[in-house]
Amino acid sequence: MSKRKVKETHMPVGECISQVQMILRERFCHQRLPEKPVGMESQHKHLLELLRRTAVHGESNSVLIVGPRGSGKTMLLNCILRELLEVKDINKNVLPVHLNGLLQTDDRIALKEITRQLNLENVVGDKVFVSVYRSYAVCFVPLQFIACSLFYCYFQGSFAENLAFLLEALKKGDRSSSRPVLFILDEFDLFAHHKNQTLLYNLLDVSQSAQAPIAVIGLTCRLDVLELLEKRVKSRFSHRQIHLLSSLSFIQYLDNVRSQLSLPQDFPDTKFHDEWNDGIKTLCEDQLVVDVLQRHYNSSKDFRFLHLLLMLALSRVSASKPAIKPTDLLEASRVCMVDSKANILHGLSILELCLIIAMKHLNDIYEGEPFNFQMVHNEFKKFLQRKSHSIHNFDKPVVIKAFEHLQQLELIRSMDSSTAKIQKEYQLVKLMLDHSQIMEALQKYPQCPTDVKQWAMSAFG
Repeated sequence: MSKRKVKETHMPVGECISQVQMILRERFCHQRLPEKPVGMESQHKHLLELLRRTAVHGESNSVLIVGPRGSGKTMLLNCILRELLEVKDINKNVLPVHLNGLLQTDDRIALKEITRQLNLENVVGDKVFVSVYRSYAVCFVPLQFIACSLFYCYFQGSFAENLAFLLEALKKGDRSSSRPVLFILDEFDLFAHHKNQTLLYNLLDVSQSAQAPIAVIGLTCRLDVLELLEKRVKSRFSHRQIHLLSSLSFIQYLDNVRSQLSLPQDFPDTKFHDEWNDGIKTLCEDQLVVDVLQRHYNSSKDFRFLHLLLMLALSRVSASKPAIKPTDLLEASRVCMVDSKANILHGLSILELCLIIAMKHLNDIYEGEPFNFQMVHNEFKKFLQRKSHSIHNFDKPVVIKAFEHLQQLELIRSMDSSTAKIQKEYQLVKLMLDHSQIMEALQKYPQCPTDVKQWAMSAFG
């Protein structure tokens, strides 16, 4: 028995590393909800009371949860839903519907998703719900028409009629009682870009007119989200907003890193468990690691971003190197914080790079004011006149083509809303790169001519 215990508590290093990676990866990828959200007690109480009134008393409501990414909007809502659904009567009665503005890009897709989540795809009472992909809405057919097989009759209704049919289908027992539905709209601001905002209008209209007990909960990171709503939609919204702000200090952030990388008490090998946790404690006190984490903390307090960093550092651990080193976190940070626009510059031709430098000089001369192709071309020609031996003299159509390619790469952006009447050469544009990005890209550009580097470093072209 004692021998078996020794085997259980002292595993080979390779097996210990496999266990560590499995435990920590599961922790990073499947973040568990806390018992109660910390630092948002008032918001938690407000939202819980609001949704409880819908779930228990059938009172319709609408609310927006507003806060920056990583501030805990989804976590707060999920904690409240978990708390509500633990009550037996509410769990049997409430129907949550999750929609996301990135996935449900128009009202037709949203309606199909609502139908799927409410399990109304086939037969609801005496009606068959039929998806018609070519049309805008979803149609329904009386069941007796299909039963007798004489003919099929499709009634294509408006979005509002089909939504009303969905909500009518939720009625149970006598006609006076209905099952409450919680509509959770993630990326709420993207739903405001749908044609005529039909989905938002109908959901908010139902919640205001008390046709059926529903709650509409929107999650967004845009403070100006109400300005995106049409007047008729805004008039049906309750104007309840719950604001979340990240109040996390760097000390708390550092403690979170330590707890995320530490092994649980029930780890099979106690000796490895103690060594690993001691190593993590020492790691978090290292000045290099503190600097790396401070940079990430200043950039974003989003724990998903932090988990990506820790996942990359964890992937460098192996049987031959059974601990996370400060250099691992530094390397993982470089991968996480790589500048995608600076990387695009490495693949540009010399001509395109020269145009970027010409724009940089125009930015310096005119203090960030927009410019046009003609101004860029004139700046480029000045450089060619001074250094004609090192750079080929390109024809104007070739330069225009290179300029258009930079627009396609979104390194420059058009400033004119209506460009139909303005010639290409005179349309105002703005450079979407800053000085440091250009200079860093030039240092890494393969075989960049010295004259081009000197031109970029000179005060004014």
